Amino acid sequence: MSSQPGVQFLGPQQRDTAWAQLEDEQFDVVVIGGGVVGAGAALDAATRGLKVALVEARDYASGTSSRSSKMFHGGLRYLEQLEFGLVREALRERELSLTTLAPHLVKPLKFLFPITHRVWERPYMAAGIFLYDRMGGAKSVPAQKHLTRAGALRMAPGLKRSSLTGGIQYFDTVVDDARHTMTVARTAAHYGAVVRTSTQVVGFLRESDRVSGVRVRDCEDGRTADVKAHVVINATGVWTDEIQSLSRQRGRFRVRASKGVHIVVPRDRIVSDAAIVLRTEKSVLFMIPWGSHWIIGTTDTDWNLDLAHPAATKADIDYILGHVNEVLVTSLTHEDIDGVYAGLRPLLEGESDETSKLSREHAVARVAPGLVAIAGGKYTTYRVMAEDAVDIAAAEDIPARVAPSITQKVRLVGADGYFALMNQTVHLGQKYGLHPYRVKHLLDRYGSLISQVVDQAAGRPELLQPITDAPAYLQVEAVYAAAAEGALHLDDILARRTRISIEYPHRGVNCAEQVAQLVAPILGWDADAVDREVKTYRARVEAEVQSQTQPDDASADALRAAAPESRVELLEPPVSVSEIP
Repeated sequence: MSSQPGVQFLGPQQRDTAWAQLEDEQFDVVVIGGGVVGAGAALDAATRGLKVALVEARDYASGTSSRSSKMFHGGLRYLEQLEFGLVREALRERELSLTTLAPHLVKPLKFLFPITHRVWERPYMAAGIFLYDRMGGAKSVPAQKHLTRAGALRMAPGLKRSSLTGGIQYFDTVVDDARHTMTVARTAAHYGAVVRTSTQVVGFLRESDRVSGVRVRDCEDGRTADVKAHVVINATGVWTDEIQSLSRQRGRFRVRASKGVHIVVPRDRIVSDAAIVLRTEKSVLFMIPWGSHWIIGTTDTDWNLDLAHPAATKADIDYILGHVNEVLVTSLTHEDIDGVYAGLRPLLEGESDETSKLSREHAVARVAPGLVAIAGGKYTTYRVMAEDAVDIAAAEDIPARVAPSITQKVRLVGADGYFALMNQTVHLGQKYGLHPYRVKHLLDRYGSLISQVVDQAAGRPELLQPITDAPAYLQVEAVYAAAAEGALHLDDILARRTRISIEYPHRGVNCAEQVAQLVAPILGWDADAVDREVKTYRARVEAEVQSQTQPDDASADALRAAAPESRVELLEPPVSVSEIP
């Protein structure tokens, strides 16, 4: 199914139109939450022919969906927990995205699993990876390959010779999670969904014992509106219980937040031709190539503080450094770190006290007439989760007959024509006046929408120059983020539309002023607004950096939560407004 012609922009004008639609129209489905599951549910419902609205209090992927390990993978470690169904399902979804749905965003990646001195480890891991391949892992990527110590060290010279006796090479995939989530939401909009960020649900509407919609608040100006719907889907991840409480309905399951921290270091600090996966006493640690950097993580600890501001501590960073330095020839230090990010996994509450042992299976339930909740799962299985949520919503709460899900056939915007365009990078470079390397960079971020991006520079050729203090990105990309991708604030652009906030030692501070000036005409910012955005962003970065020097979660959380918000102050936890009888 083609999704390219006339792909809708998500700019300020569309935002105004979306508010009017929320106020005036009757929807079949309202989805709460602009993470990957919420965006996926909106896309699933819209492509079934339903009238859909998606509302998000902050920005697309501003929570968990921008803070993952950046892998679209089957979950090799879940085989050890005997979650065969989850792994098989995830591998099927990985294959679908890699080959059909999002080949411009999901990329194959070579991994090395170092074998240690333990005699049992090679046959044990070989059996696991063989099962992984047989479940679907080797359909579009090569199967496992066994390496001697010499072979493993040729692949990863940065590893200590004493840290391994051999290795196993296998393949998985990598993805820019925030960019992927935004693209899912934009694809939903292309198929008719009304999508709107900075729009917080503050109450539920009712007709007798039935949920009949939501009351929303514009987090930019504070106005409110009632949005009518046959069914509401709560896809808010770690906020599931808070939204559940707001609805005044008893939940069918509970969600437990687990904090995962990652560090980002320059590529030259670790010499390896492959990603590296290490076993730890609690879980696994990944070293993932990320452009000119490595992403290293993650931790897995319980989190009971502010859900909006998970904070990395010195202890988290020391944990990661301690484990990777056990195997690296050249140790990493705090000074090597260019970026740090912390995210919360929405795990289904279980009997285990260790979050690393909680299930990554998802749960979906009809909480009350007109209200469905979905939680758990993993990023890779978002499409299946979305389908399950809409199936339950359609079964009893939508009066018309609802068609089956077709999202396994719906390419995300930018996917059509991507492979052909990749073969034309030299020609496109001549056409746009860009080096083929730049063209490939744009194709891997926007796919066949590249012409839309470059068109933003019409009459302004300077926009095809790099951002001064973040030269991996062109100035036109910041402009396009505001004009077409729903970015409303500097944080949206520097932390999610691009990854400048984690890819440069200055965390985006040095280019904040330039980017603000670039997008000011589009977003209607005057000089005072530009100054406010820059100061707010810098304060947020300062709070994050300071939190990373703190010894514990409580101290780090206090600093991170004190950072100012660009949006009108959010209500957290949500405070219910009067409900419509």
